[in-house]
Amino acid sequence: MRRRTPPPPPPLPQRDGVDPVRVRLPPGDAWETVRDHLVARLAAGAEVIDGMLETGRIVDAAGRAVPPDMAYVPGMSVWFHRDLPDEERVPFPIDVIYRDEHLVVADKPHFLATTPRGSHVAETALARLRRQLDIPALGAAHRLDRLTAGLVMFTVRPEERGAYQSLFRDRRVAKEYEAVAPYDPALPLPRTVRSRIVKERGVLAAQEVEGEPNAVSRVELLEHRDGHARYRLTPGTGQTHQLRVHMSALGVPILGDPLYPVVTAPVAPGDFRRPLQLLARVLEFTDPVTGREHRFVSPRVLRAWSSYAEWAAG
Repeated sequence: MRRRTPPPPPPLPQRDGVDPVRVRLPPGDAWETVRDHLVARLAAGAEVIDGMLETGRIVDAAGRAVPPDMAYVPGMSVWFHRDLPDEERVPFPIDVIYRDEHLVVADKPHFLATTPRGSHVAETALARLRRQLDIPALGAAHRLDRLTAGLVMFTVRPEERGAYQSLFRDRRVAKEYEAVAPYDPALPLPRTVRSRIVKERGVLAAQEVEGEPNAVSRVELLEHRDGHARYRLTPGTGQTHQLRVHMSALGVPILGDPLYPVVTAPVAPGDFRRPLQLLARVLEFTDPVTGREHRFVSPRVLRAWSSYAEWAAG
């Protein structure tokens, strides 16, 4: 397998735990200046790009400010910090479950994105932990949906990140989730759900379609009371929203799910009521660097199970 060449180190420091943006000027293009390429490629607009160049906010590999008339050189890279969006602070802590010289395992709260993306940048688990633990090189080994709480694994050393990411890619991590959803006495459990799930870019909800199954989930009933139940969910595959889709298809959609079975109107920023009752409870694997056997368990309790009335009231 051909190894990917690692990107060059950024010449700018992190800001609020967020890396600078790197733009590589592609070979084959024939722009007259770096400025012309950035205006065409980025959505910021000519006025913003011109302002960044004039104030020295765009730099080359040596950290030198790129002048507005710098000639386009195919293959070169430039860096800059984008203006951070106005983000509503997620008012819940992120707890560190385990830490050594290779790994950090954190228990992420609901509503906190794992890594910077879109309108969630500084208010992400990765950026927060970089600041909290003072580990600028910290990287995510995998991702957990913003609305899902629970265990997420991060790597301390960039050169080891690929080894830990491969655990998830090759399905060598045993994962267990917990969910609170309606109780249906007519639903035979435990059972294994198999279906084909497709998630189209730009469409919020994934869909089950005809065809060869690409999503496998084990669903077990742990206990039930007052019309609701606590379920153990074990994914055999990693399709987007897989557990949420399968629970909805069984007729017991996870409480607080804004997408399944129907897409609901988005809530206002800062509305942290009625979180999705889905928790990444267990991560179990053999450490690819040290050979240690790891089993991590989140101590978190889903609120709709500990107090349904409190969860429902927000």
